[in-house]
Amino acid sequence: MLLAAARNWLAHDGLWFQAVERAHGLDHAIEMDAEAWRRFSPIEARRIAALIELPPSPGLEGLEQALDWRLYALLNRQSTTLERGVLRLVMQECRVQAARRRKGLADFPCKSVGLVEFATFATAIDPRIRTRCVGCPPDDCPEGVACSWAFTIADSGP
Repeated sequence: MLLAAARNWLAHDGLWFQAVERAHGLDHAIEMDAEAWRRFSPIEARRIAALIELPPSPGLEGLEQALDWRLYALLNRQSTTLERGVLRLVMQECRVQAARRRKGLADFPCKSVGLVEFATFATAIDPRIRTRCVGCPPDDCPEGVACSWAFTIADSGP
């Protein structure tokens, strides 16, 4: 049931994006998509944190747990590793990019939207977390990597 709901959510997201793109062009659609994610990602993060009972500011360990509860985690194949103060998220397969490839289309240039999406999700889990894109279209990514992100705790300084 949950997987079906996640697929419906993603289909609606894609159709919404395509409607904006047809009416106003790709650049405007990406801009509007980023704004939607700027608002949605913290909502999703706070709801997940409450659901899995994360404590306030749970650090990278809390973010790692929360990432597994996102709707995307049901739809995409992803993995995380946490070592030496860096949480890495690798999206091995992305349904959006896989669908575009099946249709013979170029990868969707989602990096600018991903920067907003992942950063606002992470800081809603813990405001100290900083997000860095390791690689995301339009960047070239290695075979078997749709996109890759690194999360760290900001140095609070002396």
